[in-house]
Amino acid sequence: MTRDLSEPNWFKSSYSQSGGDCVEVAHLPEDTVGVRDSKNPTGPALSFTPTAWDAFTTHIQRGHFNPPT
Repeated sequence: MTRDLSEPNWFKSSYSQSGGDCVEVAHLPEDTVGVRDSKNPTGPALSFTPTAWDAFTTHIQRGHFNPPT
């Protein structure tokens, strides 16, 4: 499915650094959450249901995707 993603209000985390590798997030129509590369705003974007996005961010906060030390 192709959507026009130029209109949503995309934002970065307050933890993002200037010039760093960042992702942007937006609340999209049809109750979805969009994610894209901040350095390529016209490139591909992913969309998630709010439930899937919440699960993903919860796993990140718990360190489930951190590489083993």
